[in-house]
Amino acid sequence: MPFVSTTRAGLLAGAFALAIGFAGPAASADPIKIGGAFNLTGGQASLDGPAKNGAQLAIDTLNAAGGVNGTPLELVVYDGKTDPAVVASLGSQLINSDKVSAIIGFSDSDPVLALGPNAQKAGVPFIAVGATSPKLPDQIGDTMFLACFGDNTQAAVGASFAIDDLKAKSVYVLEDTANEYATLLSKYFRETFEHLGGKVIGRDTYRTGDKSFTAQITKIKAAAEKPDILYIAATPDSIGLVVRQVRQAGLKLPIVGGDGYDTPLLLEVGGASANNVYFTTHSFVSDSAPGPMKTFFDAYGKAYGNAPENAFAALGYDTVMLVADAIKRAGSGDPAAIRKALTETKDLAGVTGAVTFAEGSRVPVKSVTVIGVKDKALYKAAEMAPTFVPKP
Repeated sequence: MPFVSTTRAGLLAGAFALAIGFAGPAASADPIKIGGAFNLTGGQASLDGPAKNGAQLAIDTLNAAGGVNGTPLELVVYDGKTDPAVVASLGSQLINSDKVSAIIGFSDSDPVLALGPNAQKAGVPFIAVGATSPKLPDQIGDTMFLACFGDNTQAAVGASFAIDDLKAKSVYVLEDTANEYATLLSKYFRETFEHLGGKVIGRDTYRTGDKSFTAQITKIKAAAEKPDILYIAATPDSIGLVVRQVRQAGLKLPIVGGDGYDTPLLLEVGGASANNVYFTTHSFVSDSAPGPMKTFFDAYGKAYGNAPENAFAALGYDTVMLVADAIKRAGSGDPAAIRKALTETKDLAGVTGAVTFAEGSRVPVKSVTVIGVKDKALYKAAEMAPTFVPKP
């Protein structure tokens, strides 16, 4: 059974929806259905769970303010269970049984690749919440959009930060070869680091599910030239364990990575070992941030009883708002009209930054946030756009 949207009337402040222009007459008629494909269990749950919550919060906020063009929205959610076989079946369920007008979901590229062809065949727009492979739109087709920047952009910022802020001249790279996200992230980082004058002195691999990294750490320690930093391209279910074992082996140098680190597991599993770790992500989620982030932070806390777990919660919210804006401009829930309106999105304000799809591109241009860890706490280390971005 899907998890179906329920209205929390009166719980959320309608001011947020009013501020971004969706409020209208009281919602009526049959709802426009948006499919929500998320891995709520398994290795991706610490990213997709918050993303689903953020998406539901956006649905509830819009409906409390009158819906879109007077029509309510409904989020129909299924759990992909971080299982390729289960994920592959979700597209048919959402499209053929639930008759959704658009699909959102996933924070990893592999499940997007599993579900995307079904959406493309049916002509239903599919917007990836946090999957960051810039190749996805070309791999799947013209119904595929990203709500977030591409891995080439975040890896380029990671390399720039390492060289300019951490003063790194050399790096040893460790990557998870079991998924496309980590392999692409590593590739783009190495390309940018060398382009900016840095030196990659070594590279090693592991696979999702590995519990011991002794062999890889031994090679790092035995390297003839000692690296200034480590770049570890990792998924959320392994990063805490990797970091802990690196530190236990006596390696105290900075560790840099991507948005797979943006999970509570980094601190829960890594503990004090996560100090001197830096990662690129979509925003710094904090109640001290002004504007949309503060409003979102407070609304999320009221709805779920805890602060947003990471930037993926905010991305889930922004993705629904992106679809809602397209529905508003399209004037209907017709998938083809929504897809066309999405391509025309320009300067749409969001919690994680403004979204514009440049002509011919379905990956938005957005700035990248760098988060650091000190005294077992996260802080915003930088926010920037790269001057050099590798080709997808």
